[in-house]
Amino acid sequence: MRNTRQRGELLALLASVDEFLTAQEIHALLLERGSGVGLATVYRNLAMLVEQRDIDTTASPTGELRYRSCSKTHHHHITCERCGHTVEIELADIESICASAANRHGFTSVQHTVEIIGICKHCA
Repeated sequence: MRNTRQRGELLALLASVDEFLTAQEIHALLLERGSGVGLATVYRNLAMLVEQRDIDTTASPTGELRYRSCSKTHHHHITCERCGHTVEIELADIESICASAANRHGFTSVQHTVEIIGICKHCA
């Protein structure tokens, strides 16, 4: 994938924030920073970056996709259902549970998706 100015601005923005953001929120922040990137370009670049696993995505309680630049190692997130605050967590136990269940039922090439939602200490 060719590096473009818009993609660079998008990646720089995502690297500077610590929360998952919607495409509309990302677009608004880019405009505040003086970027002339269009909303369609934001969506297109986000889709490419997710496909290449350069950024993570999660769905809000309403189903809207949210995006964030995360570590490159395998990890999961715990998200506050009220404010959207998200923290990366490592769950080695999930890996062993998935492998055990797959073995027990004869599955191979197993992948998993884990979504952990709660209420953060600031919202409690």
